[in-house]
Amino acid sequence: MKKILITGGAGFIGSAVVRQFINDTPHRVVNVDKLTYAGNLQSLASISNNPRYKFEQVDICDAAEVNRVFREHQPDAVMHLAAESHVDRSITGPADFIQTNIVGTYTLLEAARAHWNSLEGERKADFRFHHISTDEVYGSLGDEGFFTEDTAYEPNSPYSASKASSDHLVRAWHHTYGLPVVTTNCSNNYGPYHFPEKLIPLVILNAVNGKSLPIYGKGDNIRDWLYVDDHARALRLVLEKGKLGETYNIGGWNEKTNLEVVQAICTTLDELHPQGAPHNKLITYVTDRPGHDKRYAIDATKIANDLGWKPQETFETGLRQTVAWYLENTDWVKGVTSGDYQNWINKQYA
Repeated sequence: MKKILITGGAGFIGSAVVRQFINDTPHRVVNVDKLTYAGNLQSLASISNNPRYKFEQVDICDAAEVNRVFREHQPDAVMHLAAESHVDRSITGPADFIQTNIVGTYTLLEAARAHWNSLEGERKADFRFHHISTDEVYGSLGDEGFFTEDTAYEPNSPYSASKASSDHLVRAWHHTYGLPVVTTNCSNNYGPYHFPEKLIPLVILNAVNGKSLPIYGKGDNIRDWLYVDDHARALRLVLEKGKLGETYNIGGWNEKTNLEVVQAICTTLDELHPQGAPHNKLITYVTDRPGHDKRYAIDATKIANDLGWKPQETFETGLRQTVAWYLENTDWVKGVTSGDYQNWINKQYA
């Protein structure tokens, strides 16, 4: 039984990882989260009282607090998911992204390095620092081809540039100091507990409430969609079996245009929530955002061949589960669709 320190464990992907570790393994988890607007402990209510779970409200940029967490909890591995992650927010306010994604990652790496150097024997040999990143660091694809682990970095937004910087820091700490690291870059995630500023939950909730469904530009930007629980399973596998110093791309083999995604949500809602159908009458087109990458697509061959992972959900099965979850969990939705989120979303789509 190991103790896993997970940063950003109250976020969308992080909470899925925490829930899986507690529900599916004997491991202990220390969740380190600042609880910004997108961090929500309600997403962990089902496991919050489990004796193998501990929560620390800590900013990863606070070196003293991060070092205290390592001293007190003595983790056997780190999974670093804490990040500012929304592209639109990075365009209007890049400073938070530089601070959290770059300075925060540096602070965490230094604390992990000091902790790792203090370990001995098998504990030191088995220690892992798993850095979780995004396919957006690779930039934009044309009509053909896929992002591989060897694709050159060409980030085009403040968000992706900050994540690219954090990837490079992790690589440098491995090659310079020997810190045992693995890195993963994933495609667009979707699923339950997703904060409603992102496309899929935003469209679901707007449609249910009879609001417009905003689509950037012509809706022809393409993304590869990955169900969050599939991603969490992949992350756990890479932590356990990934080769040190290696990067693994994680994708769902589900390329869809934004318009196709919204139409699929509307079709699913027409069946599961027929009030207001057809929901696609609510689709509207808004001015495209600056630097909007045309297409992302992940080649997940390496993690499939080397570690035996493949997604369990298709886009259709995952989307249906996602829509059903939002319809059934109105209390969670009410808990997050207020305050900072409402102020921001009203500003964007007024």
